[in-house]
Amino acid sequence: MRFPQSFLDEIRDRVPISDVIGKRVAWDKRKTNTSRGDYWACCPFHGEKTPSFHCEDKKGRYHCFGCGVSGDHFRFLTELDGMAFPEAVQQIADMAGVPMPERDPEAERREAVRATLTDVMEMAAAFFEGQLQLAGGAKARAYLRDRGLTGQTQKKFRLGYAPDSRNALKEHLAGKGATKDQIEACGLVVFGDDIPVSYDRFRDRIMFPIEDARGRVVAFGGRALSPDVPAKYLNSPETELFHKGNLLYNLRRAREAMQRDGTVVAVEGYMDVIALDQAGISNAVAPLGTALTENQLNLLWRVTQEPVLCFDGDKAGVRAAWRSLDLALPGLKPGRSVRYALLPEGKDPDDLVKAGGREAFDTVLKAAKPLADMLWSRETSGRVFDTPERRAELEKNLREAAGQIADESVRRHYGQAMRERIQAHFGAPQQARGGNRGANSRYGGQGRGRGGGVGGMAGGRLAISESLTRSRLLTAGGDEMPLREAALVATVLTHPDLLADHFDDFTGLDLDHNGLERLRSAILDACATGRPRSRDALLEHPALASQKATVEALEKLIRRARLWTATAEAAHEDAQEGFTQALRLHRRAKSLRRELRAAEAALGSEASDFNFGRLADIRKEIDETESLEALVDGFGVSSGRPSRSF
Repeated sequence: MRFPQSFLDEIRDRVPISDVIGKRVAWDKRKTNTSRGDYWACCPFHGEKTPSFHCEDKKGRYHCFGCGVSGDHFRFLTELDGMAFPEAVQQIADMAGVPMPERDPEAERREAVRATLTDVMEMAAAFFEGQLQLAGGAKARAYLRDRGLTGQTQKKFRLGYAPDSRNALKEHLAGKGATKDQIEACGLVVFGDDIPVSYDRFRDRIMFPIEDARGRVVAFGGRALSPDVPAKYLNSPETELFHKGNLLYNLRRAREAMQRDGTVVAVEGYMDVIALDQAGISNAVAPLGTALTENQLNLLWRVTQEPVLCFDGDKAGVRAAWRSLDLALPGLKPGRSVRYALLPEGKDPDDLVKAGGREAFDTVLKAAKPLADMLWSRETSGRVFDTPERRAELEKNLREAAGQIADESVRRHYGQAMRERIQAHFGAPQQARGGNRGANSRYGGQGRGRGGGVGGMAGGRLAISESLTRSRLLTAGGDEMPLREAALVATVLTHPDLLADHFDDFTGLDLDHNGLERLRSAILDACATGRPRSRDALLEHPALASQKATVEALEKLIRRARLWTATAEAAHEDAQEGFTQALRLHRRAKSLRRELRAAEAALGSEASDFNFGRLADIRKEIDETESLEALVDGFGVSSGRPSRSF
């Protein structure tokens, strides 16, 4: 049903979001500030050891800096507990002590239908479980025994047996009060205008109940015992309860196990999941009779940043792994990817753990390949690149694959990685006689840069342009404080409350200046034993007693450079915006510096077209970054001051 926005706002305002989330997590005492309504915990959506999950009562929002999930009261309940939205609203309204508005009759009817259908599915699951233990289930029990599944495992996964009868389930459910429409709506019978009498969909099959995120049975998978049937595995059809592309088998258990095992492993089938669980590997899931879908991959990313996709090591398994690349590439983000575990040829997970136990499967997981390796393998495996045209085609294919990545930074790094692989694979082309290096380069000929060629050469070394040498992006180190590093440390020094949102960012800063690095460490030490709320309170801490000279030099530089967002006069919002921008530019400068050094070294040793082009690309990006550096949007709105860039 549609709820009035005013009602949703009212119950959200009455219930602190920390009260909702606090029922499912343990707040980190070191980072949490209860008086400010500022809370930190290890993320319940993905496994982690360092708290990166943050919620703020003032905003009524949560966000995980590790996996990227975010939302409000209702989204937390729907995504973590699998509640329907009306259920989530009901729970928050009950906590707020506010009565629910009158429900729409049609919505009420649909909810009632869904609830009734889950009851019917539960009755069907219990029926199949019971049939497995009867005389008619002897063949199914023998099959499960031959597959090595213990009685305990069968019970845990609620395995059952559908008897070889056209009416057994239908008559059982009817006897329990289920109506014809309900049985049909659950997909448990085959019916239609051309079918005079409906009949049981699952017959003479081992039954695997499929659960939703709340553990409710919403569908079944059936494994045929007869070799003569057209489909060895048969799933429930799409129903009100079940959309196979949006669910993963065993996701609820895997999410719980992931807190211990650190990730989730996607395998191909039900039996693989169950066999792995029996071997002690409980963090496995499987798609439901189809290849992994985009929605299913997003489900995996919601619970872990880097799920492992496990495929058979035969040709079909490798091809399936390659196909999945195009599914994964658009969704890659910083810190979010997939890895690929390829099983020994001729082995599935079940075979592997039977022969070698958990250790054998763990060995496969440890050897899992990054997505970039699989992409390179897909484009090069079994191919010969003995002509310029074929090498150009490879470069084109890799460029197009990387172009699928939506995130700009990840896309750029993939492009760079693929260029480096091409260079390493083919080596540098033979140089033209006469030493006119780069004259015919596709990246530019004579006259580009100083001394001819790209950037010019002097004694076999690259001659860097004067403007590039002076670039703010590339100058750092020495005794002089780099301005951007100074801005980052000074902002936190004057606004220590920023650590509530940027603790991990500040902890992970890579600073070149030794004095600033020592000051950063002292600030972290001070905040580890308390939460100073102001510059003066922070400076009173013993950890900063030896940092007076550095603090004075830092604040002098900030005043001289007029970086007011790093001063106490800046509003919290402007200080945070300034810190965020400086952090982004700092990280990009570090990356560009590494890339430039590598490009210089490569061109100094081999003046190839590829190396010339690589350096030209880096220079272009440096120029673009420099031109954008001064464009700072939104600064000064809260403080009433004009801005100054970093």
